[in-house]
Amino acid sequence: MIDPIPPKLFCYVHPNRETVLRCNRCERPICTECAVLTETGYRCKECVRGQQKVFETAQSSDYLLSIVIAGILAFFGSIIAGFLGFFIIFIAPVIGVVIAEAVRRVTHRRRAKRLFQLTAGAAALGSLPLLLINLLPLLFLGSNGGFSLLGIGLGLVWRAVYSFLVTSTVYYRLSGIRM
Repeated sequence: MIDPIPPKLFCYVHPNRETVLRCNRCERPICTECAVLTETGYRCKECVRGQQKVFETAQSSDYLLSIVIAGILAFFGSIIAGFLGFFIIFIAPVIGVVIAEAVRRVTHRRRAKRLFQLTAGAAALGSLPLLLINLLPLLFLGSNGGFSLLGIGLGLVWRAVYSFLVTSTVYYRLSGIRM
């Protein structure tokens, strides 16, 4: 007896692509571009998005609290950054972890992608005022005042390094990627 030939399947997003994959949740045919590998098999992007929404638990008050806390703590960290010089490379990630853990505690570990993004943005904004103050001499006296980057000092560089490291640490720590 000859086995019947199974019908050809075409991706529901890309109807011109033949496929043998199906989403293990909704059973729709998906091509390799549309397939997302999960711990339980391949799923379509819509099912993955729907599953991620279940894990977003942040409340509206969490956004305001996280922005205020991240901004204030990042600002105080930037004050420290001016005194530590080279050692800020090691201290800025620690400050970022402290900010992330403070936000987690205040928000009772509730999660949302937008919450993590806003918190990292607030940390970046909180770390900028003293960096911008150090930049003012370059803007006003840069070419005609004889100032050079070395004349300004490395304080500007260390504050910029601090801003980058604290912002990235806060985001990655909150979003679940461990550094």
